[in-house]
Amino acid sequence: MRKTAADGGQIPMTEPDANTVLLRGRISGVEELRELPSGDKVRTLRLVVPRPAGRGRPASVDTIDVACWSAATRRVLDRVGVGDTIAVSGSLRRRFFRAGGAVASRYEVEASSLQRLVGAAD
Repeated sequence: MRKTAADGGQIPMTEPDANTVLLRGRISGVEELRELPSGDKVRTLRLVVPRPAGRGRPASVDTIDVACWSAATRRVLDRVGVGDTIAVSGSLRRRFFRAGGAVASRYEVEASSLQRLVGAAD
């Protein structure tokens, strides 16, 4: 059985649960490599994704944090920079941390692959 999506497309109702994120946007910031106490290494980037105007609101953007845990995604991140347009595929993750003595959380995308689409100088 299929259910109609709000945009008129079809949503497959027989597919298993999934946590898949596909993004395309411009890099607005990149953090240096961090090594955690566990020995794991991570680099993060901030991706700006345009949000189209609609229903009486002007066009705007979403700013999304992307974490690169794998060596492969970190290598791609070494070859891109601020202003480049990239495609990201991955999964949405909720990360918990302590801030000012309280527990806080954020959502970020854990990248499984990155691809440079357009360079800032192109």
